Amino acid sequence: MDEVIISRAIVESYMKDLLEAMELDVAIVGAGPSGLAAAYYLAKEGARTAIFEKKLSVGGGIWGGGMMFNKIIVQAEGKKILDEFGIATTEYEEGYYVANAVELASTLCSLATKGGARIFNLLSVEDVVIREADRVSGLVLNWASVSLANLHIDPLALRSKLVIDATGHDCEICHLVIEKVGGKLRTATGKIIGEKSMWAEIGEREILENTKEVYPGLIVTGMAASAVFGSPRMGPIFGGMLLSGKKAAQVAMELLK
Repeated sequence: MDEVIISRAIVESYMKDLLEAMELDVAIVGAGPSGLAAAYYLAKEGARTAIFEKKLSVGGGIWGGGMMFNKIIVQAEGKKILDEFGIATTEYEEGYYVANAVELASTLCSLATKGGARIFNLLSVEDVVIREADRVSGLVLNWASVSLANLHIDPLALRSKLVIDATGHDCEICHLVIEKVGGKLRTATGKIIGEKSMWAEIGEREILENTKEVYPGLIVTGMAASAVFGSPRMGPIFGGMLLSGKKAAQVAMELLK
């Protein structure tokens, strides 16, 4: 085996994928449960979709389950999605279903990529592209290691018809819209209201209500939606996260039409 051929194959194939991701229908930031679910459903509908994840691994908070016990809970509605994905569940009590966190994370990643979505890890988003009457129409990317090393390296940009903020509790893209361009979100205050303390029942219900276009061209999903609209966190119940990702894909497809 020739080391140079190996290296060339990696560089050329990666650059081909990255170049094709310069023009997207939907760019998803964050490869947690809602982002991966959204990517799966979008790719299934034929939308040109890519996820950008700043960490080395994908799956977000799935892997650790609850307090590093790698089990997660879903309710009946969430179980329907796990059934669709072929993920095993065990009924603990009526309405409470246990699933393996590792199986969920790995299966979501596999389904999204096999469905046609591209996942780019170790890439961070440091700005948004605003065009056409204050509409989010792209992302500004850099290697995650650049910010970690505190280097001054100019980024590159891509164009996307829609962006989904799936960055979890930090709702990073919504922060960029407010801080960089002074944008007003479609919340009661026009700003990020902030995540409330844990209340699984309320949080699971409101996360779907909050999964919507929060700024022209920008959709929020998962814990980003909860944080932006001021809903409670839910802890290691993941049904709402998956359902939110599915709804985000549906919202995106409607907007693309």
